[in-house]
Order: sequence, then structure tokens, then C-alpha cells
Amino acid sequence: MQTDQQARNPLEARFMRYVQVDTQSDPTSPSCPSTEKQKDLGAMLATELRDMGLSDAHLDDFGYVYATLPGNSGKKVPVICFCSHMDTSPDSPGAGVKPLIHRNYDGRDLMLPDDPAVVIRESAHPDLRAQHGNDIITASGLTLLGADNKAGIAAIMEALSFLVEHSELKHGTIRVLFTPDEEIGRGVDQVDMQKLAADFGYTIDGETLGSIEDETFSADGAVLKIAGVSSHPGFAKGKMENAMQILAEVLTTLPKDRLRPEVTESKEGFIHPVSIKGEVEQAEAHFILRDFDDTLLEAHGKLLRETVESVMRNYPASTHTLEIRPQYRNMKNVLDRFPHVVAYGEEAISRSGIEVKKRSIRGGTDGSRLSFMGLPCPNIFAGEHAFHSRQEWVSVQDMQKAAEVIVNLAQIWEERS
Repeated sequence: MQTDQQARNPLEARFMRYVQVDTQSDPTSPSCPSTEKQKDLGAMLATELRDMGLSDAHLDDFGYVYATLPGNSGKKVPVICFCSHMDTSPDSPGAGVKPLIHRNYDGRDLMLPDDPAVVIRESAHPDLRAQHGNDIITASGLTLLGADNKAGIAAIMEALSFLVEHSELKHGTIRVLFTPDEEIGRGVDQVDMQKLAADFGYTIDGETLGSIEDETFSADGAVLKIAGVSSHPGFAKGKMENAMQILAEVLTTLPKDRLRPEVTESKEGFIHPVSIKGEVEQAEAHFILRDFDDTLLEAHGKLLRETVESVMRNYPASTHTLEIRPQYRNMKNVLDRFPHVVAYGEEAISRSGIEVKKRSIRGGTDGSRLSFMGLPCPNIFAGEHAFHSRQEWVSVQDMQKAAEVIVNLAQIWEERS
């Protein structure tokens, strides 16, 4: 099994080029985009799109890339948008990505040279079993790879290039949208829907070959702030109410055998503390609440509130606030009203000779919010795996199939119109 850094085809070259641009988003930044460096990739993509012939391609002030491939059909075809996000997760290092191509994968452990402790094993990554003979791209061990979601970007760019070169393939108008800040839940905050002017869309941000996802979590965020009572610790008896310990009591009072990410799967939701900070007088925790069922999501919020209030009754001199805000909702609530959007996606996958794997996402995509903004938008595979980690990997052949599915979709929408 040979390892190299040299691309052998245009899609590989695109992907290798994109992942070397640091585009990590920053949840602590209030700006849009949250990091200016995301615009470095946006500018690169806009230039490549214009060079491809999409003359209106541009990067706006908020870090979004828009472009149009005009239709070549005599029919009135709905305008279709293909969308991927440019940012990478802040959960693992993202600067200085060195992509490596492991040619003709044969099932052996993938050793990442810059950190021998980072090993990608088939036993821990079952989807690798379907990759024997394929070419696997990883980072070098010190960073994430960025296949989430630069694999989707590369697939869209490859598909557009193919459609431009093969004008005999009939299609309607295609819009391209590349977004910043998806990884921090703000990927469509500043999308100009009038400029986009699309009827339906597909995010290319899924995992396993053949997967199409029409359902996501519904999501809320919660912020709990506790104001305790400070006192000199030597004279604190009967006076101090330590905000950090109150917060700790809230966390340990929440269910331990359910409603935690580490003990849930499939359609089970959770209440998940993602960050805490504090001192004796003040403590604060941020939570994410998730479920596929909006009624159950509401119940999770109620349980969190009741738990906090129950604990706080033991600390009469302390006060608290708990704010629960909606983040996004299950896109299935919208997509069920437009079943042909998902059906065309399934057909496009089948035309590529791939088994369709219809799934639900234990998470969200830009498509979750875009669906509720008037752009019904399921999610299609890009081939990315083990995202947000230094073990992230993608198959070249899966990215090629994703590009093929995009081309198929463009043709199917024209044929059905």
C-alpha cells in the first residue's frame, strides 16, 4: 500500500488543494464569518468557478460563495442548489493540514507519520471494509483532514466542471452555495435567499457511500447561569453557597442512564453540557438539547428546568437564570411535503450503481435550516468519515461517486420537468 501526496486526477487535486487552506470557524467570535481565513478558501473557489465559466461567481462580505450554472434545457426546470460548507471544526487542530493518499487500501492499519499514536484501524472504522482497493486520503496525524466538508466542495466543483465540459447533458439552472460557520451552527445566518433564488436544494455533506438523509435532530441550546454567595472560606459555615458546586449538583442530578450522548443512539435524544466555567460567586453552563421529535425535545427542556429548580431550592440565598433557545428543527417536517426531492436523490444514487442508504442524522446540516427558510434540502453523501478528529479520512472513489450523483440529479430534474 503506497502513500503519496501527488494527485492523479482533477478531483484529487482539488481536494488536496482545498484541505490545505485553514478554515476553522470560531464559536467565540461574533463576526460573520467567525474567522476571516474562511474567506481565503471562498476567494479561491470563486476564482475557480469563474475560470470554469460561471461568470457571476463571487464571495460576499459575509464569506458566502454564490455562483450560477445557466440551464441548457428548453423546458421550465426548477432551480436546484448544491451546497457545502467551507469551515472545519474547531474540535481538533486545523492549521497546517498535510494530506496523504494511501493508494490501493488493503485493510492494513493506516499509520499517520507525524504522530505514531494516531492510527486508523479497520476495527474502529467499519466503513473501511468497503474500501479495499480504493485510495484513502488522511491527514498526517497532527490535524483533522477537513473532508468535512471539503469533500462535498470538491464533489460539487468536479460535477460542475463535468457539466460545463459536456454541454450535451441537459439540465436546468444550477445554483452553487458555499457557506462559512456551519460547524458552529451559524452556516446560513447571512444567506441571501433572494440572491440564491433556488427552488430546491441538496447539501453534499454526508458520510457513507450511498447515504441520503431526510431527517435531522431538532435542536435547542440552553445557558444556565448561577449566582452563588461568596464568603471567606475560613468563616464560610452557614454563609457560602458555592455556585460551582451548585452547578455540579445540577449536572450530577440529570439522568445518568439515558439522555446523555454517551448512552444514546438511533432516534434517542439527549441533554448535553458542552462547556462550563465558574468561580464561587458565578458559574455558567452551556447545553445542547437534541431529539428527532419536537415534543420530546420540549420535554427535555422541561426536565432540565425542573432539575435546576429542584437543586436551587437547597440554596435559598442563590439565584439562577436558565435560557433555552431554538437552534434548528428536523428538516423532515418540511421534506415530507416535497417527497419528490428525496426520491430524485435516491434515483440519482441508484443510477450510479450504488445501494441507497436512507438515514437520519444524529446532528444537523445547513439543510436543516435552509429547509425552513424555503429551500427543501436533504443531505447526500460526500464520503467523509471520522470527522472532527485527527483520524478523519475520505475515499477518492466515494468523492467521485458523489460528483456523479450530482450530475445525475441535474439530469433527473430536467427529465422530470
